[in-house]
Amino acid sequence: MWGYEYYGGARTVDVHIRRLRAKLGEEHANLIQTVRSVGYRFGQSRWNG
Repeated sequence: MWGYEYYGGARTVDVHIRRLRAKLGEEHANLIQTVRSVGYRFGQSRWNG
């Protein structure tokens, strides 16, 4: 995704997701869901009535 010339940290996306979740607050932090070994998904969980 980043290409061969990328010199940033390996956890850059994770840091941005953490900051987004913090800005959303506890009530809405679950809008960003972690999909293990894939990445992230944005949206409400189908189990949240």
